[in-house]
Formats: sequence, structure tokens, C-alpha cells
Amino acid sequence: MKGIIFNLAEEVVRRDHGEDAWDAILVKAGLDGSWTSLGSYPDEHLERVTASAATLLGVDRGAVLRTVAEGAIPLLAQRYPHFFTPHTSTRSFVLTLNDMIHPEVRKLYPGATPPVFGFEPAPEAEVLLSYTSPRRLCALAEGFVYGAATHYGQTVMISRPACMLDGASRCLLHCRFPDATV
Repeated sequence: MKGIIFNLAEEVVRRDHGEDAWDAILVKAGLDGSWTSLGSYPDEHLERVTASAATLLGVDRGAVLRTVAEGAIPLLAQRYPHFFTPHTSTRSFVLTLNDMIHPEVRKLYPGATPPVFGFEPAPEAEVLLSYTSPRRLCALAEGFVYGAATHYGQTVMISRPACMLDGASRCLLHCRFPDATV
């Protein structure tokens, strides 16, 4: 896991819950919190951080991952506007994940292993997004879609008809954009 994910989590938690909340999460996780954005760290560190945050905030781990990802989108849009400015909709943005964004992520963060997304036929105001990763962080992917929708001033409704956490071979995120103009 690249350190950028930990850095984003820290920024979101500090912004939304304060310095003390982040420090409490690290203490409960038994981690020192020294992650550089380009560094690679054990996936287990993210598991410990999210489990600690879930316990301290009284939510499930998926909610923590979704909230971090959703809250990270404004930070990412500010740092990497070239990923966001060519698009006027969430759907357009999401459809570039494999072909434009993840290759750039691999350049910016050598050694990064982002998930693989697939896209299945769907109506214009929808995306049927498949997610495959041994990390099984589909809630993080879901949060990024919610955050992108907010960034583009849209509403998104997401259902998960299949999930790796329930034994499926991949996750399916059915994303509907009810206010999209087609």
C-alpha cells in the first residue's frame, strides 16, 4: 500500500475530527503514523488504522473507508487537477480510471498496485463498475465515486449486487446518476 493513502486518511480525519482523533487512532492501531507518500507499507497497516478508526468512531470499517475516500477527492482534485478538469461528469471521470488515471498513478507512485476496474454495458446515466483487488477495498472505491460525484455537482446512488467480501470473485458497483443530463 502506498503511503499516499495513509496521508490522505490522516488529512481527512484531522480535518473532520481533529488532531486528537488521529492521534487516538494511531495509538489504538499501535502505529507511529510515519508514512511518506512514495513509500510502500504493509496492507495490514491500513487494516489496523481503519479498524481503530471504526472502533473509536462507532462505525464499521467500510464506512471509514468510504468516508476517507469521499473526503480525499477534494484534496486529490487540488493536487492533481489534470485528472479532473477534462471531465464534466462523474461518469466520464470514472470511465478513465484504468486507461488514464491508474497509469499516471503508477508513474507518480512507483510500485503502486491499484485495483483493476472493469466496465460493463449500462445506460448513459449509469456505470456498472467491477472492482478486483486482493486488498478487497471496494468501500474505498465506492467512497471515491461518491467524492467524485460531489466534485462534479452530481448525485450518485450506488448499489453493490456482488461483493468480494461476501465471497464473489469481484465487486460490482452499480452507479446511477439520477440528475445526469443525457
